[in-house]
Amino acid sequence: MAQQIKVILVDDLDGGHAEETVKFSIDSASYEIDLNRANADKLRDSLAPFVGAARKASRGNGGRGARRPASAERRGRAADIRAWARTKSIEVNERGRIPAHIVEQYEAAQ
Repeated sequence: MAQQIKVILVDDLDGGHAEETVKFSIDSASYEIDLNRANADKLRDSLAPFVGAARKASRGNGGRGARRPASAERRGRAADIRAWARTKSIEVNERGRIPAHIVEQYEAAQ
């Protein structure tokens, strides 16, 4: 038995047939919109002066999705916090980020 699935894009502005999904971001929020060719061109044309004057964002800004390897100092501090938490019967995972409230309690106790 064969199965065929069709995805039909509908223009989010005018309700007609859309040819593409346009992705864009502004103010740290990402968006997608399905548009026909004319509306996609209109969107790109209206953004062109801003895109032309802008600079590409670097990925090394520590923003979302960027990963920094843990330094030995941070790993050591995390181990100290986890050991302290265990002595105080505070539940903390063996891996991953330590919740801020536990770090605050640790710092207050030091």
